[in-house]
Amino acid sequence: MNTSRDASVVPPARTWVTLLPFLLAVVVVAGVGGLAAAGSQATYRALDLPPYAPPSWLFGPVWSVLYLMIGVAGWLLWRAGGWDRVMWLWAVQLVLNLLWTPLFFAADLYTVALVEIVVLLASIALLIAWSWRRSRAAAWLLVPYLAWVCFATALNAGIVVLN
Repeated sequence: MNTSRDASVVPPARTWVTLLPFLLAVVVVAGVGGLAAAGSQATYRALDLPPYAPPSWLFGPVWSVLYLMIGVAGWLLWRAGGWDRVMWLWAVQLVLNLLWTPLFFAADLYTVALVEIVVLLASIALLIAWSWRRSRAAAWLLVPYLAWVCFATALNAGIVVLN
């Protein structure tokens, strides 16, 4: 009897192939976000920024790592329990992630983006809580994402106050 919290419901021979759709999903989100953020460096530099604002070049590398972790976490969650409410929440947070960039950079709706990122933050926290019993590895992979979105929320709030 296998009692591992991270036991797979997918046959081992197909395990690695099943990672591809999850990685593709985060690549699509990153790509759409990248299109919506065309010219974002100029927008970012033109804003009055709080003193804790990082340089614009930092966002690309940080998000690249986070998207990889989000994709792997989704895959681990799916392997451990199939498609259910946890996976729907994973998909919802990914859509919320996708929506923030066009709101902030393309539409310049900083306050709306702040409300949206708070909802994203809550969805990530809930996803970690729901994931904990199914796959602790997946839950831990999502913790840096939660931390970064906490920071991004504070940055978004600072921008709303200053602009």
